[in-house]
Amino acid sequence: MNHETYPDSYIRDILRDVKTIAMVGASANWNRPSFFAMKYLQAKGYRVIPVNPREAGNEILGETVYAGLKEIPHPVDMVDCFRNSDAIPPIADEAVEIGAKVLWLQLGVRHDEAAARAEDAGIRVVMDRCPKIEYGRMSGEIGWMGVNTRVISSKRKKRV
Repeated sequence: MNHETYPDSYIRDILRDVKTIAMVGASANWNRPSFFAMKYLQAKGYRVIPVNPREAGNEILGETVYAGLKEIPHPVDMVDCFRNSDAIPPIADEAVEIGAKVLWLQLGVRHDEAAARAEDAGIRVVMDRCPKIEYGRMSGEIGWMGVNTRVISSKRKKRV
């Protein structure tokens, strides 16, 4: 797979086939990108299971947080990584061990060697992309940019 460009059909097939996502690096902080991505993907019907050792046992957006992928007690279709590139090799290896079908590395995250190992094990890989953004792009939706979410507004506050 050419990891510079992905055919829309490849991304679309992944987003259609995936039902359960393990989000490695999920944050309980509402203003972190992983929190926004998790909330959005949940709203689109995905089950998103947060993975974060510091938050293990707590809940993020109604889901129990696990310390690692191997602790998740049910099958995971996709591992979505909100970690830096150096942290990817062991995550990719765990994704293979738990039988994930997809390894997705977020914007700015690449690890060609780990991606090759995952692909050799039969896992589809996406690097340097965000499933939230790709879902919005594929569906023609613009809400992912902040429009109509009341998070971003161009309206000025009324002066008293």
